[in-house]
Amino acid sequence: MDRIRITGGNELNGIIPISGAKNAALPLMIASLLTSDTLTLENVPHLADVEQLIRILGNHGVDISVNGRRESQGESYSRTVHFTCRTIVDTTAPYELVSKMRASFWVIGPLLAREGRARVSLPGGCAIGTRPVDLFIEGLEALGAIMEIDGGYINATAPAGGLIGATYTFPKVSVGATHVMLMAATLARGTTVIHNAAREPEVVDLAQCLSAMGAKIEGAGTSTITIEGVTSLSGARHRVLPDRIETGTYAMAVAMTGGDVVLEGTRASLLDNAIETLRLAGATITETQTGLRVVRNGNGIRPVDVVTEPFPGFPTDLQAQFMALMTRADGVSHITETIFENRFMHVQELARLGAKISLSGQMARIEGVSRLRGAPVMATDLRASVSLVIAGLVAEGETMVSRVYHLDRGFERLEEKLNRCGAKVERVSD
Repeated sequence: MDRIRITGGNELNGIIPISGAKNAALPLMIASLLTSDTLTLENVPHLADVEQLIRILGNHGVDISVNGRRESQGESYSRTVHFTCRTIVDTTAPYELVSKMRASFWVIGPLLAREGRARVSLPGGCAIGTRPVDLFIEGLEALGAIMEIDGGYINATAPAGGLIGATYTFPKVSVGATHVMLMAATLARGTTVIHNAAREPEVVDLAQCLSAMGAKIEGAGTSTITIEGVTSLSGARHRVLPDRIETGTYAMAVAMTGGDVVLEGTRASLLDNAIETLRLAGATITETQTGLRVVRNGNGIRPVDVVTEPFPGFPTDLQAQFMALMTRADGVSHITETIFENRFMHVQELARLGAKISLSGQMARIEGVSRLRGAPVMATDLRASVSLVIAGLVAEGETMVSRVYHLDRGFERLEEKLNRCGAKVERVSD
């Protein structure tokens, strides 16, 4: 099993190319089930979760071809992937596939919309909370689907003639449930209105792709989305938006180590809240013609309190990384996690590096320390794993991060991107 060895103490200086967003690519790939034509996606990242979803889609009958190329600046690996699902050959998403990645559960929406039935295993994924599927079930039931749970699977059946448009209000904001209901509603009869919809950029990206395929969608990016159902969707070509979580992660790494880095191929509008938070912490962030420039030279790290919230608030997917940054702040900061109930598992691992963090319910109190020291640590989930890397970049000596398969799920060529900017990060195979 691979591990990552980090030798701390170096500033980051240079260019880091930002990959396509994993959280956008996954629902976009799943949307290929909605049409018999070819859906072509550009800027698809090479990640474990993407490869797993390719296998899942292949199980349903999607033919997939991949083109890759090296880009001149920063040598970012950009892939164009073609998805063609002439016929859905299997409406079952089995446990052995779905249990490995939660987002694969989202195939239930397109399968139900196109074929009128789906049998999908209850999902797996990171151990950061229960994340129940109730919202998915209730949303699809509002469109007329009959949903039954049996033997660890959800058996879903559409009414004769297909799903029926309806008005539905989510009791809480859910990105995944918004994705699923949005996809299902594109082929429903009549008009669907989704209230309290997720406003994340990834939802907007999906809506733009579906619109290019012929869907009629208004309001994506607001809390109310209206979808007028159509009888069929066509193929399209769409570019996956930049990964805002990768953008924020590397920005925090620069704020942690000091230095001057251009995050190439991204844009500030994807994470305004996190950028403003980093500015308060002492980083200088400016937009350039090619992306974002992040600088921290000389000044210390200031403590900042944050509360995770749905977009446009501070992202829960950047909470662990920001906590790592705050371990070196000049004072006390507080982080309140409101999205997932079990997303502080990285606290004990950061403590192994010398961090001073105490927990009270869903709030963490971080007392900044003057130095961290390298130690063996273990990744517990995707975002927690990269928080340990950020801490390791400034820790004295050597930090060894195990269970880095979590990293491979969401960060494309992390070691290479950091090392090009002066870090010392090495993947070690046992």
